[in-house]
Amino acid sequence: MTFVRTVNGDIKPEELGFTYSHEHIVCIPPYWQEKNEDDLLLDDENKSLKDVMDFKNAGGNSIVDATAVDYGRDVEAVKRISEKTGVKIIATAGFNKGFLWNAKLKGNLKQIVGNYETYGEWIEKATVNELAQYVISEIEEGLEGTNIRGGQLKFGTGYNSISPLEVKTIKAVAIAHKETKAPIHSHTEAGTMALEQIEILKKEGVKLECVSFGHMDRNLDPYYHVQIAKTGAFLCFDGIGKIKYATESARINEIIYLVKQGFKDQILISGDTARKSYYKHYNYGLGLEYIIKKWVPRFIEEADRAGLDGESLIKDFFINNPMRCFAFCD
Repeated sequence: MTFVRTVNGDIKPEELGFTYSHEHIVCIPPYWQEKNEDDLLLDDENKSLKDVMDFKNAGGNSIVDATAVDYGRDVEAVKRISEKTGVKIIATAGFNKGFLWNAKLKGNLKQIVGNYETYGEWIEKATVNELAQYVISEIEEGLEGTNIRGGQLKFGTGYNSISPLEVKTIKAVAIAHKETKAPIHSHTEAGTMALEQIEILKKEGVKLECVSFGHMDRNLDPYYHVQIAKTGAFLCFDGIGKIKYATESARINEIIYLVKQGFKDQILISGDTARKSYYKHYNYGLGLEYIIKKWVPRFIEEADRAGLDGESLIKDFFINNPMRCFAFCD
């Protein structure tokens, strides 16, 4: 039976409802903590809860929390937020990206994976199969010693580069995917290296229909996006509201272009709210309600003007596509 795994157990895919496909809810990344980058520390459970409640009150149902082990998860806090708000949350197993791995291992992770000092030391000294077994345990048993199981796998690579250690984690995640059938999410730094990631995944025997590629709106290249979409993978436009990277017109035009090319069933939308300044209840930012309240009506208007059915597309991006993307693969 096909299912989606949330922090509160497995559900039917159709129970997801309106879904944000890439967010961060509570996380204290060791790398940024060591550098005293306070804006990147989502460290107040109550403030995060208030933003999640805003999302629910605006009509949202589910959130994918893409915080992997190297980005300072607090899965117990996230589960409490899910229980208090009624919003279904998917947690993430696997890894993020290489430059974060200079940070020291946090909490009881040293006891779980071995007495290594940093994430980089652990990933370098462990075998691919040992890393894979750790990730498999995150899906099948629980995240970081809890009984809260991950609902998707993750790997990531740097800007215009893939390091040997990042290749190692991609291979480990591929093994875990084939063992658990959990869906995969890819971090692409500034939207780069997705095609190179795809070549590695193909060699490892991963079905691309089970993979979503993040930060596609950081690299608004129509040709590039079409090449990714042709593989059957999902494209996640997860920088909504971040005008410092691109205007909303540029994002919407690119999404409309992909729809007209026949790829409406492979598009996901989210905000990747990983800073206090993005949150309403931390630092007066746009908050988790922004996409539903402001972006969705604008997209419908612009899509209708382009001769498309905007409301139908919103249902695809936020309901139908997540329902398939985040289900465990057959």
